[in-house]
Amino acid sequence: QVQLVESGGGSVQSGGSLRLSCAVSGYTYSSYTMGWFRQAPGKARAGVAAIRSDGATSYADSVKGRFTISQGNAKNTLYLQMDSLKPDDTAMYYCAAAGFLSWWALLQGSAYKIWGQGTQVTVSS
Repeated sequence: QVQLVESGGGSVQSGGSLRLSCAVSGYTYSSYTMGWFRQAPGKARAGVAAIRSDGATSYADSVKGRFTISQGNAKNTLYLQMDSLKPDDTAMYYCAAAGFLSWWALLQGSAYKIWGQGTQVTVSS
């Protein structure tokens, strides 16, 4: 059974940094896509960053240059390094897994089938 477990959320001041982790278990496919999504209160879920098994990455315009998605060497951990955090980054962050997605679908939540439980990130001004 595939499980995704996020960690690393917390409270930080504007301009600070956090690194989110997502521990992946039971997912053995060689072709895959992993993504980070977020949902703020009263707002729709939004794609933040994604990485595909061929190394392709995609970022939401709002986080380009500030966030970096990566994987551990064993590919069983997904990371999201978040720098220069802003109050608008406050949200629940989720990691998700899918098969090998087309480029246009990398940040589409509906394309992902497996989700973690989320970790809260709060950025204060």
